[in-house]
Amino acid sequence: MTSTSEAARVHPPARRPLKRRTRLPKTRVDPVTIISFFLVILFVMPARYVVGPLGGAGSPASMVAVMLLVWYLLSTLSPRWTPLRGRQPVRAVIVFFALAVLASYVAAMTRPLSSEELNAADLGLVLVAGWAGIALVTADGINDMDRLETLRHRIVLGGTFPAAVAMIQFFTGIEITQYLALPGLVENGAGVLFEREGFFRPSGTATHPIELGVVLAAILPLALHGAIYCRDPEARRKRWLMVALIATALPMSVSRSAILGLFVAMIVLLPTWKPEWRLRAILIFGAASIVMRIMIPGLIGTVLNLISVIGADENSTTRTGDYDAVVQAVSQRPLFGQGFATYLPRIYRVIDNQYLMSALETGLVGVAALLTFLLAGWVLARRARKASTNEETRHLAQCLAASSAVAIFGFGTFDAFSFPMIANVMFLLLGLTGALWRLQTTRPPAHRPTT
Repeated sequence: MTSTSEAARVHPPARRPLKRRTRLPKTRVDPVTIISFFLVILFVMPARYVVGPLGGAGSPASMVAVMLLVWYLLSTLSPRWTPLRGRQPVRAVIVFFALAVLASYVAAMTRPLSSEELNAADLGLVLVAGWAGIALVTADGINDMDRLETLRHRIVLGGTFPAAVAMIQFFTGIEITQYLALPGLVENGAGVLFEREGFFRPSGTATHPIELGVVLAAILPLALHGAIYCRDPEARRKRWLMVALIATALPMSVSRSAILGLFVAMIVLLPTWKPEWRLRAILIFGAASIVMRIMIPGLIGTVLNLISVIGADENSTTRTGDYDAVVQAVSQRPLFGQGFATYLPRIYRVIDNQYLMSALETGLVGVAALLTFLLAGWVLARRARKASTNEETRHLAQCLAASSAVAIFGFGTFDAFSFPMIANVMFLLLGLTGALWRLQTTRPPAHRPTT
C-alpha cells in the first residue's frame, strides 16, 4: 500500500483558482448635481460681489460657469464620457453666438481701444464662455425626465431665495445682502436700495430691481408647473408657497419690465390651460390684487400707473432718444460692431435695450445671433410639446416657452447681458429646454437580443 504522503506526491490536490478582485464600475458625475451647486452660488450669493481684479466677470457664479465649459470640453475627448450623443440644436445655437462674439472681438482689435474697453472686451469673452458652459452641460448632461424634473425644482427653489430677500428689503429698507458675501470678495457696484414713488425697490441678490423682476417672471411658469402637478399633498403646499413668494416679490420690484413680463407669461400659458384652471387663476389673481391693495396701499396703483404712461414719461422718451445715436454708431460698424461688452455707459451712454446694445457691440451678425438664442428656446419648447403625448410633459414644455417669451420681451426693456443673474438664468433655461427637446424627440434604440 502506498502511504498518504506518496499518494499526495503522485496526485497533488488541485489548486483553487485565484479570485480576481472585481472592480466597481465607474459612474458618471451627475451634471444635475454640479448645476445645483452653481444654482446655490447664483441665487444665494449677491451678484455684485466679485473677485476684485476680474471685475464683472469675476463673480463666483461666472467662474463656476467657466469651469462647467472646461469640464464639458474635456468630456468630449473621451469616447466613453463624451456628451455628444445624438442631435442637439443648442450646440449650434451656442457656437453661432460664440462666433458672433469672437468676430466682434476681432473687429474691436482693429480700432483704437482705451485700456478700460480692452479689459471689458477680454472679460466679455469670459462671460460668454461661462454662458456656453451652462447651456451645453444642461442640454447634453440630463439623461432622463426624472433628473430634468429635479433640476426644474431646484431652479424654482433657488429663485425663491432672492424673492424672500427682496420682501425683507421692501418692508424693512435694510440691505441684508451685505452679510451674504464670502470673505475676500469686493463690491462691483453700489449696495444701496433704489426707491420709486415712496417704495423701496428691492434687488434681492440680483444687481438691480429690473433684473430681479424679469428673473422672477421667467421662473414663475416653472414654479406653477411644479405646484400644479405635485402629487404629494404636503409637498404641494410647499410648492404653492414658493409660487406665492415669487409672485408677491415680483411687483415689489416696482418695475414695468417685471409686470409686463408676468403678463407675457400668462398670455402664453392661459390658452393651453383647462377652463377650470383659467377660472381659478383669474380668481386668485383678483383676490391677490385686493389683498396687496389692503396690505401695501399704493403699490398696485403705482405699478399700473407706470404701465399706463409708457411712451409719455421721461424714462420712455429717454430710451427712444437713443435710437438716433444707435443708428449712427451702427452705420459705422454694421457687421460686427465695436466689440462685445465695450459699449461702457461711463464712456458712451446708457442703452436700456439689449437688442440695440447687441447692434452696437456685435453688429447685425450679433443681433442675428441674439435672436437665434432667444427664439431657439421658444421653438424647441414648442417642438417638445408637440412631440410628447404626456400631459405633464406638454405643460412643462409650454412653461419653458413662456419663460422664453419673457426673455424675448424683457431683453427689449433693458440691457440684459450687463446683468449677471438674468443672463445666466436664460442660458440655463435654454439648456433645460434643449434637454427636454432631446428627451422627447430622440427615440431609444431597439433592444437587440444577446447570444
